[in-house]
Amino acid sequence: MSIAQLSLTELLRQHVTLELECIDPLRVYLNLYVPKLQYEGGARWYLRTQRGHSVPTSAGMGPLTQAFVAAVDAYAAAHPLPVLTFKPGERKDDVVAPYLAKRAGQTGLYLVGKAQEKTTTFRTHKGHGPRTRDRAPQLYRSTAMVKHYYLYGVDADFGPFFIKFSTYFPFTAKVCLNGHEWLKRQLARASVAFAPLDNGLLTCADPARAQALADTLTAEKIEACVRRWLAELPQPFSAAEQAAGYGYDLSILQAEFALTQVLDRPLTGRCFFEEVIRENLDLGRPDQMQLIFDRRVTRRTPGRFRTRVLTEGVVPSLHVEYKKSKVKQYHKEGQALRTETTINDTYDFAIGRALHNLPALREIGFAANRRLLHVESLSHDCLIGEDHLHTVTSPIRVDDQRAAGLRFGDRRVHALMHALCLFALAPTGFRHREFRDHVAQLQSREPDTYSASAMTDDLRRLRLHGPS
Repeated sequence: MSIAQLSLTELLRQHVTLELECIDPLRVYLNLYVPKLQYEGGARWYLRTQRGHSVPTSAGMGPLTQAFVAAVDAYAAAHPLPVLTFKPGERKDDVVAPYLAKRAGQTGLYLVGKAQEKTTTFRTHKGHGPRTRDRAPQLYRSTAMVKHYYLYGVDADFGPFFIKFSTYFPFTAKVCLNGHEWLKRQLARASVAFAPLDNGLLTCADPARAQALADTLTAEKIEACVRRWLAELPQPFSAAEQAAGYGYDLSILQAEFALTQVLDRPLTGRCFFEEVIRENLDLGRPDQMQLIFDRRVTRRTPGRFRTRVLTEGVVPSLHVEYKKSKVKQYHKEGQALRTETTINDTYDFAIGRALHNLPALREIGFAANRRLLHVESLSHDCLIGEDHLHTVTSPIRVDDQRAAGLRFGDRRVHALMHALCLFALAPTGFRHREFRDHVAQLQSREPDTYSASAMTDDLRRLRLHGPS
């Protein structure tokens, strides 16, 4: 049988040579911030108690910036490190790549970059009013274009990384680590042979071992890495200030969770992927988003629900958006099917931004990848497979519950399936009574002759067989 004639389920079952789920922080940023300095009152208290300013204003922040800039410049000169100034619109990864290539596996910082970027800071305005305290200078949060330092390095555990520091108070920072690079280093230490794929694995001598190692990448290991480098690098806050509660905390700015499925035939895999795209242009609809993210979508749910197919060169990619998060799918380097869920705002899923919430986000991200493939499988191959047909039509036992099979030749089963289709687009679900009326009508029966207990039994059989 030609590969073009295979269903997505058969393709992934018969032609995938390696499958790996991994946190993919190539685009994941962790926020470094001082909780006490995220609001005006905290900034005023810091300037008064730690810096001795009786009237806290933004003018008192200037010496802090000068001291921090001098400390970073002195660190770069002492090691010594090349210092670059990034141009506006320049792709930083391309500029840094030659310097990283010279490291040849060595650990430590290798480059300092400078860039003017927007950040949140504090400004001063003079109030107006009849009382003296109303006319006193007041701090307020604002944004400004300020100088940022990009500190690029290679970690023994995580490989290439960078930390971006703002040089203006309250000196927020961002950290970028790479989960696949971490995994490659763990495989090398465990003496497991593998061939790398750009930000992934192409082959692996022990896939089960690789997946087990990928599952051990925890929030604790990520935080330990960040804390290790913070202790090494210049700090805008003194040791005494950190002891007083002005140390950095970590939060998740963006998290990406990837499922990589390497195909044995790159060319035919790409052709099949393009066919999958054509069959799933409606994935961005609210009812489909409910299936992929397992979240209720109503008219009040913010964001645009859409499907986009983007083409970079000749490689298409499928993008499905939900609030501020999205799922992206593409044919990676012509060799693997890559499905990535990127969570840009953890509050989309009622989860906090603190780093310890990473396990909950991991569960959501990986589940969304699997659900997307499941929805695509159903849309690409509408006919139920032989094994699924046998499972649904045969008796089943789940724990201590038994249920008869759903025989497709039974008119009652046909009516049940037909009624489910009627409610497929109902975001709030359906009630037992109204559903029973539809099933009875499809059987050409009066609702009174189709009892509530019979309806309950049919729904119980459907739930236990789970034909989702």
